[in-house]
Amino acid sequence: MTATTRGSARDRLLDAADELFYAEGVHAVGIDRVIERAGVAKASLYNTFGSKDALVGEYLGRRQDAVRARIESRLTRDGTPRERLLAIFDAQAETIARPGYRGCAFIAASAETEPGSTVERRSDEFRAWLRELLTDLAREGGAPDAEALGHQLHLLYDGVSIGARMDRDPEVAAVARRTVVLLLDAAGL
Repeated sequence: MTATTRGSARDRLLDAADELFYAEGVHAVGIDRVIERAGVAKASLYNTFGSKDALVGEYLGRRQDAVRARIESRLTRDGTPRERLLAIFDAQAETIARPGYRGCAFIAASAETEPGSTVERRSDEFRAWLRELLTDLAREGGAPDAEALGHQLHLLYDGVSIGARMDRDPEVAAVARRTVVLLLDAAGL
């Protein structure tokens, strides 16, 4: 089913924005293409979101919600902090294995944005949530320097997204997971 045949104007606009912005970039895609793909009038976009910037913010918010849901779903299945940290990387491995994976939407959008933008704010929110989650789990596991371990794990998480996209390397997640195991072992988790 296409964006033009289902849901409210808001949902169709967000579906079209998600598809186009993720595939081509937030700056490369103009509002007219989003409106055409969504099958709505231009007034619908402006009445619903007010601006392209607000639509981009909602697109990234939706992406953040989806990533959080995938990770949190995995976290409920595994018990110890070590298992839960590994589950985050397992969830990421599943994501990068999906057809059409084009990397992290936040990294891609941030590469094209100005300081202080909605994209920067949304990206910062997502990154802070992820870093906090990694650090909290490291702390729960008794890591001597949970902040440092959380930072290291976050860098690995970013590296998986970048390696999967830029190198088209299907093994990057497995390499990262082995590295996570080494870091967790070294931290006594």
